[in-house]
Amino acid sequence: MESRLDRAATVTTLAALLLSAAAWWFGAGLHPWWWLAWLAPLPVLWLAPRVPARWVALAAFAAYALGGMSQWHYLHGVIGLPLPFDLYAIAAPALVFALCTLLYRRLLRSGHVLAATLAVPALWVAVEYVNNLGSPHGTWGSMAYGQMDALPVIQVAAVTGLWGISFLVLLGPSALAAVLTPTTPRRGRSMAAGIASLLVAASLGYGIWRLATPASGSLRIGLVSVDKPIRPTLDSAAGQALEARYVEAIRRLAAAGAKAVVIPETSFATDAATVPAFAALAREDGVILGIGIDGKNDPRAERNMVMVFQPDAHAPVDYFKHHLIPGFEDQYTPGKRYSVLDVSPRIGLAICKDMDFHDISRSYATLGTQLLLVPAWDFGVDGWLHSRMAIMRGVESGLAIARVARNGRLTLSDDRGRVVAEASSEKHDAELVGDLPLRETRTLYACWGDWFAWLDLALLAVLLSVACLPMRRRAG
Repeated sequence: MESRLDRAATVTTLAALLLSAAAWWFGAGLHPWWWLAWLAPLPVLWLAPRVPARWVALAAFAAYALGGMSQWHYLHGVIGLPLPFDLYAIAAPALVFALCTLLYRRLLRSGHVLAATLAVPALWVAVEYVNNLGSPHGTWGSMAYGQMDALPVIQVAAVTGLWGISFLVLLGPSALAAVLTPTTPRRGRSMAAGIASLLVAASLGYGIWRLATPASGSLRIGLVSVDKPIRPTLDSAAGQALEARYVEAIRRLAAAGAKAVVIPETSFATDAATVPAFAALAREDGVILGIGIDGKNDPRAERNMVMVFQPDAHAPVDYFKHHLIPGFEDQYTPGKRYSVLDVSPRIGLAICKDMDFHDISRSYATLGTQLLLVPAWDFGVDGWLHSRMAIMRGVESGLAIARVARNGRLTLSDDRGRVVAEASSEKHDAELVGDLPLRETRTLYACWGDWFAWLDLALLAVLLSVACLPMRRRAG
C-alpha cells in the first residue's frame, strides 16, 4: 500500500529531510548564507510526489523546524521568550512550509505543473503578508531578509516590496523540483521552467541595472555608540560623564568632516525639553546631531524619542517612536507623527523597531525624504539581521539609512542596500564616519504599496480552486 514505505523510500525521506534541514539551518536565521535558501526547499519538494502525503508533510515540517532550531538560543536565551512562544516561533513557519509542500504535491500529481510551481511561493508570501498585517513585530521573520547580501536579488523590493524577494527565492526550487519529476507532462514542465526562468532572470536583470545607476550626491555622516552606562539620567554623575564622552566623540567625527552625527536609542533619560550641551555642540561644530532620549518631560506620557539639534535652530526637532516592543517598552507612549528636517537633503527620523514596518519608510518617501537617521538598540547577536531589516526599508522606498545601534551594528547604507560603512558595537564602544551616497528616488513600491502581495493573494485563491478540482492525473 502507498501508506507503507519500503526501506529505500524511508532512507530517501530521511535524506531529503536532513538535507533540507541543514540548508534551512544555515540559510535562514540571524546571519544566513543567502544562496542556501534557494536550495533548502528542493530536497523535500523533490520528495513530495514520490511518497505518501503524510510522510511528505512530516518531512517538510521536521526539516524546517530542525533548521529553525538555529534560532533557539536567540529566542530563549537572549530575548528570553517564554517556552510556548519559542515553540510557536519555530513550529508556525514549519507548519506553513508543510502546507506549501502538500499544496505543491496535490497540484503536481494532478498534472498542473505550472500551478504546482507557483503554489509554494504564493502560499508562503500570502502567509507572510497576512501575518505582517496583525503582528506587533511587523515583517520580522520574512524569508526576504536572508537575501540582503545578494544585492541584485533584493532590488526587486523597489517594485514589489520584500514580498517579491520571498516569492523569487521559493519559485526557483519549486520549478526545479517540478522539472525533475519525469512523470509529469513534458509541456507543463517546459512551461514551468520557462516562466520561472523568465521571472528570475528579469528580476536579476532589473537589479543589475538598478545597481548601476550613479548617485546624485553624498553626505558625510558619523555614527557613535558608547556601550555603558545604560540610559543614565542626564543630570546624574553617570549621565554627565556619558555626555562628556559623547561630546568628545562627536567633536572627533565632526573634525573628520561629518555633517550629521547620530547616537543610539535612549542613550540618556531626561525630563528636559532640550540638552544644552548638544545644542551648543551643534552650533559650534556646524553638525546635525541625533540624540536618542528616554523623554520624561511630559508627565502624561514617557517617550522613546530622538532629539535632533541643528546648527541654526533654536529648539530641537523631536520624533517619538511609533512601534514599541511588547513587554520591553510598555512604559512608553507611541508617537503618531513624522519628522522631516528642513534641510537639503531632506532628512527624516525613525527609531529602531519602526524600521520593521513598511508604514514608516513609505510615509517618509511620500514626504520626499532622501535619508533616515535611525537610533537603535539591538540584542547583540541579532545586529546583522536587524540592521538589514532597516536597510530593506531603504531599498523598498528609495531611502539612504544611517542607523546606529547600541549592542548591534553601525551602518551607512544607500537606497540600493549597499552598506558603505559598518562597525560592530556588540558589548563595546564603536564609531565610524563615511560618505553616504544619495539619490532622488521614487520607487514603485513607495507609490503603490503592497500591490504584489494582493496579486499574490489572488493567485493563491486561483491555485486553491485548481487544487480542489478532481485529480485528472497521478504521477507515480
